[in-house]
Parts: sequence; C-alpha cells; structure tokens
Amino acid sequence: MLSNPESQILNWTSAEYHCIADLNLYDSPECTRLATQAAAGRHLRITSNHQESAVEVCLCEDDYPGWVSFVDLGILQPATVLYQAKSFSESEIKKCIPDVIAFTQAAMQQSNYYLWGGTVGPNYDCSGLMQAAFVSMGVWLPRDAYQQEAFTQKITIAELAPGDLVFFGTPQKATHVGLYLGDNSYIHSSGKEQGRNGIGIDVLSEQGDGVSRSYYQQLRGAGRVLQSYQPQRR
Repeated sequence: MLSNPESQILNWTSAEYHCIADLNLYDSPECTRLATQAAAGRHLRITSNHQESAVEVCLCEDDYPGWVSFVDLGILQPATVLYQAKSFSESEIKKCIPDVIAFTQAAMQQSNYYLWGGTVGPNYDCSGLMQAAFVSMGVWLPRDAYQQEAFTQKITIAELAPGDLVFFGTPQKATHVGLYLGDNSYIHSSGKEQGRNGIGIDVLSEQGDGVSRSYYQQLRGAGRVLQSYQPQRR
C-alpha cells in the first residue's frame, strides 16, 4: 500500500496502478457525485496532477475517466503486471450469454436499489449492470449506455435474441439499457422516478404495466455484443 499518497501524486502520472479494494470514482474533484466504481483488481492510470482533494484518473479496461479522493488513494498499489485486454470471438461470446443472463438474474435476487454510477453490486445503474454481467465472463463493454449502443452491432427488434442489449432514450441519445431475455422481456436496473428503483424485468410492449409502457415509448433500438472492448493504446 502506498504511504503518504498526497506527497507522491506528482510522481504518479502515467504510471499504472491496481485497486486492492472496491473504489469509487467521482465526476469532479469535489467528489460529491459518483461517476463509476472500480472493483478490486481493476487497473487505472492517474492522468493529471492533483487538485486540493482528488486526482484525475482513467480506468484501463474501459478508458473511463473520473476522480479519486485523496482519502481513497491508499486503495491503489503499483501494478506489477500491466493490463492486457483479452480478445473474444463472436462464437466465444455467444457461449457466454447464458452465464451473462444468469448473473443479472442472481443480482436481481439480492436486495438492491438503483445507484447512479454503480457497477460493483449489489446496487447498479443500468449500464453498470450490463458491464458487470458481461465482465463476469471476461468480456468488457464500454461504461455508459450511449457508449454501449455505439459499441454493439445494430440489429432490429425483430432480430432480438437472448443476450442482446436494448436501448432507450431520446432520438438524440441512448440514456438507458437492458439485457434481452427472450419472450419479449428484458432485465435492467431502473431508477426510482420512472422505474423500479433496482433490478427488475419488463416487457417490450405497450401492453405492459406503467413502467414497461414508459420505457417502451422511449425504445431506440437494439445491439448485439460481438467483441470485448479494446482500450486505446497509450
């Protein structure tokens, strides 16, 4: 574990570290709003010199940026082996789908609520649940719903198969994502105002309950995961 981390920050930039415990990343140096989470074992780089109370970082596996509070810097250790992304073929990913679905269903059985920025459980946001489910099989997705939409192969609703992602939002941008289960249903983590405040199953239909209908009216399309995310070269 690093000692006196605040005094060492200027020497950290561009070096690679790994988390020895789950870590919160925030969307600003004030560290008041969660951006994402990094499970123990994830790698990151510090990308800028420090502010008064935080350092800016980038997660290696999905290139996601955020801020880490000084009080959490002790969770970081220098990486002795640098992160190397693993490649998956389309057929390998297809074989993973039953376990990806099983992950989301097991997560639903735990007590949980919707957590903006949540990726490590038991509390997830929508895209955090999708990322966690696929990474449970070693397959990385980008972090946010709109990034996941751009990363997947676009398919029609008629082509949906279990394990595909369904996207919701505005005509301009995907703001929500779920995992298709088959039989016109999908599992997702939805918020308190519009959704179920946690993980639940809804239907792609105007005939569903109020939550299902509300999301169906925002349906943008669907995508299929064909590969694992490859980080940008540094």
